[in-house]
Amino acid sequence: MLNRVVLIGRLTKDPELRYTPNGVAVASFTLAVDRNFKSASGEREADFIPCVVYRQLAELCANYLAKGKLAAVDGRLQVRTYEGQDGQRRWVYEIVAENVRFLSPKDGRDSAQTPAGETYGHEVSLDDDIPF
Repeated sequence: MLNRVVLIGRLTKDPELRYTPNGVAVASFTLAVDRNFKSASGEREADFIPCVVYRQLAELCANYLAKGKLAAVDGRLQVRTYEGQDGQRRWVYEIVAENVRFLSPKDGRDSAQTPAGETYGHEVSLDDDIPF
């Protein structure tokens, strides 16, 4: 069986870093991923996909990613359920990131301003120690 998701998009806000009671770092953020087509009115649409990252990768994402930054996420789809305060069952769909590639340049320039042929990025996985 295979459960693999690869996304490229921009963060809708800064990652939120928190720690479990056992001290495990957890960061969450939402990626805005453009669709390959425009709506009937001619506007570009996007999907807003929640992502979660654990351990050292969570701390790296919290330190180096920010609202508007371009990132690639490689991971798996996770589906959780819980009971809301109203007694209704709720479903949560999120991507558990195993690798994150920072695609925006370090100096804060927008990728749209990147000279042709010049690429930026650093892939960070759960096994990496230092992002740069």
